[in-house]
Amino acid sequence: MFNFDEANKKSKEAVDTALRTYSDTAKGFQAIAAEAAEYSKKSFQDAVTHFETLAGVRSFEAAFELQTSYVKSSYESFVSEATKLGEMYADLAKSAYKPYETPIAAAVAKTTRQAPPATPAAA
Repeated sequence: MFNFDEANKKSKEAVDTALRTYSDTAKGFQAIAAEAAEYSKKSFQDAVTHFETLAGVRSFEAAFELQTSYVKSSYESFVSEATKLGEMYADLAKSAYKPYETPIAAAVAKTTRQAPPATPAAA
């Protein structure tokens, strides 16, 4: 027999889990956006400072050395930031999946227990 109280309880739990997940996901995306904006701002400021310094250089060798140093530091900064953002996205995905981990595992286990054994096809 269908139990309406149990169905209502499960439905409420599912909605609560979904709302909590959406809230956590939105916070995660806000943190990622803030990090990306901060990196962009810093990168732009570094570029402006570099070009101001480059404009004041008197020799080609000094300009070449300054430019080489800037490109190297910019690349290292970019790789570091990309790694950090990648980790933030991975953490966001893990936290978004976490509330559903147990119910999905239980559903899969229940399905595999109820599945009829496979029979070989007749040749």
